[in-house]
Amino acid sequence: MFFVDTIEVSGLGNRSYLAGGERAAVAVDPPRDVDRVIAAAARRGVRIAQVVETHVHNDYVSGGLELARLTGAAYLVPAGARVSFARVPVRDGDRTEIDTAAGLTLRALATPGHTPHHTAYALEENGEAVVVFTGGSLLIGTVGRPDLVEPRLTGHLARAQHASAHRLAAELPDDTAVLPTHGFGSFCSSSQAEGGDTTIGKERASNEALTRDVDDFVAALLAGLDDVPAYYTHMGPANAAGPEPLDLTAPAVADAAEIAARLAAGEWVVDLRNRVAFAAGHVPGAFNFEAEGQLATYLAWLIPWGKPVTLLAESPGQLAAAQRELVRVGMDRPAAAATGEPGGWVREGEELASFRRATFADLARRHPAEGLVVLDVRRASERAGGYIEGSVHIPVHALHRRLDEVPAGEVWVHCAGGMRAAIASSLLDAAGREVVAVDDSFDAADRAGLTVRRTS
Repeated sequence: MFFVDTIEVSGLGNRSYLAGGERAAVAVDPPRDVDRVIAAAARRGVRIAQVVETHVHNDYVSGGLELARLTGAAYLVPAGARVSFARVPVRDGDRTEIDTAAGLTLRALATPGHTPHHTAYALEENGEAVVVFTGGSLLIGTVGRPDLVEPRLTGHLARAQHASAHRLAAELPDDTAVLPTHGFGSFCSSSQAEGGDTTIGKERASNEALTRDVDDFVAALLAGLDDVPAYYTHMGPANAAGPEPLDLTAPAVADAAEIAARLAAGEWVVDLRNRVAFAAGHVPGAFNFEAEGQLATYLAWLIPWGKPVTLLAESPGQLAAAQRELVRVGMDRPAAAATGEPGGWVREGEELASFRRATFADLARRHPAEGLVVLDVRRASERAGGYIEGSVHIPVHALHRRLDEVPAGEVWVHCAGGMRAAIASSLLDAAGREVVAVDDSFDAADRAGLTVRRTS
């Protein structure tokens, strides 16, 4: 018998896996905070014998090197990947024994497309494939995006994705479980599909890489590619060099005077509380990235890389969870931090800032009006499906560089659900703009009587 445990990294839209038998196991594409993988192995009472990477990751810092060091496991990395550390190079067709007593073997399958060296791994039980770890190749209903390595390779890699998907479908039984690393909200996925469990047979019937001819598939894939988070450019080099061991010790405590000094120096002060609490009262100049949202993705995307950041949290637990999220994308050490209530984060005599929150129904009662600006901070692909007539469009990840493009007036900010609108509202508020955060689902815009135009 074999087991597969899923280790969710939901903030980044990824999954890692621990799979094995009664005695030994393999860890697949582990996150940087490897204590979670070690704990999963301890619960199973197994030794981690191998750590494998499907590819050099572009969206997070891998914990593979550190996990192998801590456990003494062999570290398997595709042979074509250029890395600066010792590892076991894996080539197409290589087989690795995982648990001999359980008859478990891992077979490498070259699946270029997401990267040139991408490799999937089929877990075989007594010679029969039961699971395939597909990394960024065959995902649920889609494939990994082919444009994260080198722009000149994108077209070639898109065609390789199609061929790799077909190779997996041809060589593996229909009931083989497909377990991808990306595709659960990750920007490494070429699109987002619903569902959590799938097999080769299900994908054969529904995945466009397997139901469309190569030319149609490639054209659709390339046309649908969305913006790439800016921090991705730093992930591949970090993983190729060999990430440093992580440090999750608590940062230095900042008092109100230090918080003010850091703001005055142009550093980022990030309030991790929920957007309702932030809007009601916050340190003037602070930005709001909710700890419960996609903190790592959006903070790493927006912040100038390497700029010091001070974290403000409602509790030590919230701060610790945020640190864990951020190390996964290479934001290793906050410059400082504070916990508690916002009243303790400002100097005596200073007042907290605040701004209003509203719904689309509230906006409909005001729009259009002289001096009122509707700012849409969704991505271009989302806006193509419908937008409020007369609205200004600046995606949230570009707003901090384009604040001067927001017209004069009271700015009503919306996204698709409220989280990104809160980020954008905090950026505008810090810049001294009068802002209203629309904390509502975009589906409500039509129902509220706003004129929604569609371009697709």
